[in-house]
Amino acid sequence: MTTMQILSRIIFVLLFCVGLGAGPASAAAEPLEADRIVALVGDEVITAFELRTRLATALQQLKKQGTPLPPQNVLEQQMLERLIMDRVQLQFAKESGMRIDDIQLDQAIGRIAASNKLSPQQFRAVLEKDGVEYSKFREEIRSEMIVTRLREREVESKLVISDGEIDNYLANQVATGSGEEYQVAHILLRAPESASPEQLQKLRLRGEQAQQRANAGENFAELAAAFSDAPDALKGGDLGWRPLARMPAIYADAVSKLGAGGVSELLRSSAGFHVIKLQGKRGGTVVASVQQTRARHILIRVNEIVSASEARHKLETVRERIANGVDFAEQARLFSQDGSAPKGGDLGWINPGDTVPEFERAMDALKDGELSPVVQSPFGMHLIQVSERRQRDVSAERQRGVARQALRDRKLDEAYQDWLRQLRDRTYVENRLQEQ
Repeated sequence: MTTMQILSRIIFVLLFCVGLGAGPASAAAEPLEADRIVALVGDEVITAFELRTRLATALQQLKKQGTPLPPQNVLEQQMLERLIMDRVQLQFAKESGMRIDDIQLDQAIGRIAASNKLSPQQFRAVLEKDGVEYSKFREEIRSEMIVTRLREREVESKLVISDGEIDNYLANQVATGSGEEYQVAHILLRAPESASPEQLQKLRLRGEQAQQRANAGENFAELAAAFSDAPDALKGGDLGWRPLARMPAIYADAVSKLGAGGVSELLRSSAGFHVIKLQGKRGGTVVASVQQTRARHILIRVNEIVSASEARHKLETVRERIANGVDFAEQARLFSQDGSAPKGGDLGWINPGDTVPEFERAMDALKDGELSPVVQSPFGMHLIQVSERRQRDVSAERQRGVARQALRDRKLDEAYQDWLRQLRDRTYVENRLQEQ
C-alpha cells in the first residue's frame, strides 16, 4: 500500500466522520433506543450505538456513490463484521506493544491538513464546523495508522519471493507481452481456519447464490455490499486497475479467461470462496524503464539500549537542526548508525523494491529536497531526504527487481486475508446482533 493510498484511506474515514455532522442534533428530540451489546470481541464489547453510528456513515457514503442499497439487516451484519475485524486487529496491536504516540499522530493529521491546503488549526476548525468531534477524529486516525503498521509488520515484512518465482514471472511476461490492465471487483466469503464441512458447505451455497445473481446481471457493487467479507465490500469490492502480475494468482488465472463484464465461477482458496467480475480491460506497454531515486538518510537503530521513543526524540532534534539550516551530511556523519554515515547518509540511486516498504513509501511521498518526518522501519528510525529522481532503462538486474515487487503485490492481498482469518479465529468473538 503506497503512502498516497494510506492517505486516501484516511481521507475516506474523514468523509465518513463529516457525514455524522447533522446526525446527533436531528435525533436529539427523538426517543433513543436503550443501548445494548451486539458483539463481544476478546474482553471488549461492541454496542448497538457504535454499530448505528458506523452504519449511518456507511449508508451516506453508499448513497453518494450511487450504490443500490442491500437490505438493512444485511448491511448491519456487514458493518458489524467490519467493526469486529477492526477490534481484533487493534487488540492484537495493543497486546504486542504497538502504539502510535501523539507526536506521530499530530504529524499524520498535519499531512492530511496540508493535502487539503489547510493548517492544522484551520483543519480542526473545519471539522468542528461540520460537527465532527476532533478527539474522536484523532482516535479514528490513530486506529487507521495502527492497522496499517500492523499489516506492514505482520504481513508485508514477512513475504518471501524466491528466485524461481522471479524466473517464472519474467518468462511469462515475455510469453504474454504483459502491459494490459484489468479493472476487477470481487466478493470474498471468508472461511474460518478450522471450518467444519457443514460451515464450508453453507459458505459454498452462499457463494453460489452470489455468483448466480452476478451472472444474471444484478448490480455487482450491491452484491458485494450484501455478501462480501472483504474490507472493500461497502465500496463495491472494487480492486481498481491492475495488471495480472499484481493480482492474487487465483484472480489472475480467472481474469485471463474472462471478457469485459464477465463473472467467474465460484473460486476456492485458503481464505474462503471468491467471485470476481471483470469490469474492464485496457492495453498498455511493457515496462522498459523505472524511476530511480537518489536519497540520503540518517538512521538511529532501536535496540535493548535505545528505545523507539528515545530514537525518535533524538531524530526529532536532529531534524529541527537541519530544518534550521544545519547541513544534512554533517548530521548524518555525526549520528547515523549505518554504512552510509561516512558518505553523509548518501544511499546512491535506489530502485523500486530495493528498500523495505516503510522506507520506500515515505521516500516516494517526498518532493526533491524535502525532509521527511521521522520514519520507522524494521531497522529503526530514519530521516530521509530525496536529492533527485530519474528514469532509467530496466537492465536484467532491474527487471528482476521490478518482478520481485510485482510478485510481492500479487501475494500481499492473499497473505493479508489469510493472516486476518487466522487472527480472528484465535480471538474470542460472540455475535449477538440477532438476539432480541
